[in-house]
Amino acid sequence: MGRLVSYSSRVMGLGWAVLLLVGYAYADEPEPKNPEEAKVPTVIDCRYDHHDDGETSEAFPSDDVFRPLMADPKQPQFFAIWQQSRSRTDNSSFSLGSVAIGENFGFYTNRKGCNGWQVGLLTGVFAQFNLDEKNAALINTDFNVGIPLSWRSGNWSARLRYYHQSSHLGDEFLSSHPDIKPSSFILEEAEGILSYDYRWLRLYGGAAVLVHREPATIDRTRVQWGFEARAPSMRTRILEPFLNRLLLTPVLSGDFKSHEELGWIVNTNVLGGFEWSRTGSRRHFRIMATYFHGHNPYGQFYNQKIESIGVGAYFTF
Repeated sequence: MGRLVSYSSRVMGLGWAVLLLVGYAYADEPEPKNPEEAKVPTVIDCRYDHHDDGETSEAFPSDDVFRPLMADPKQPQFFAIWQQSRSRTDNSSFSLGSVAIGENFGFYTNRKGCNGWQVGLLTGVFAQFNLDEKNAALINTDFNVGIPLSWRSGNWSARLRYYHQSSHLGDEFLSSHPDIKPSSFILEEAEGILSYDYRWLRLYGGAAVLVHREPATIDRTRVQWGFEARAPSMRTRILEPFLNRLLLTPVLSGDFKSHEELGWIVNTNVLGGFEWSRTGSRRHFRIMATYFHGHNPYGQFYNQKIESIGVGAYFTF
């Protein structure tokens, strides 16, 4: 545990240092002199940029008025993560692979600039694999589907969502652990998050209640809070001239959850790294160092105490 904590502290400390140094060095970066870059049309993404020009009411919007929570382990998104995970109960460790496929799909929005509301559909699949076992045995898969309602007014934004989750253990995992019996694990949760953006920093907090759960003995409530820090973007010179329009943004984020069922012990998930995006595009790619300490956020292992460090690739569309 000492090594994991020491390593994670160094990683996150380095992340903060990078944010501060880069923010200082590039806060007054001049506009690009390449005339080709000036021809790229400006694309406003209300998840990251705020403006109040123009009124819009449309189906299938390409962005959202609420930015997805970067460090929330259950945020529907695309990622692939390798982690060295340790059970804090018996001190055993193994290599863990986690992948997710999911997104919030906007159905309809009504807004003036970036101020307004949006309703959509969320879907997500979260799977964990034991990379130390033969064929990288599947441990668990969570399937999520729900309806998010998002809202923004200036620097304030909020998200209400109701979603269903069903969890299923992998066949390989069950065959190698005959002492574990498959059981029904189903959750339906209503959640509200309020967020505030101030320059390079974002703070958020909220709460959730389980409307339905199997087993029915699980306590219903939890609270959640966190932060996201984004340094000013800089232009990269990687693979010029093919990728000369890429922007590099140092990012650092922490998400914290406390469940009534688990005695209000705080689950901590911290990410730090770099985000790449292209001028004129809403797509983002991140390489992030990860640190998790708390109870397993996936499936029926919610009462398992773990600690993990690793690295992951994250994709935003």
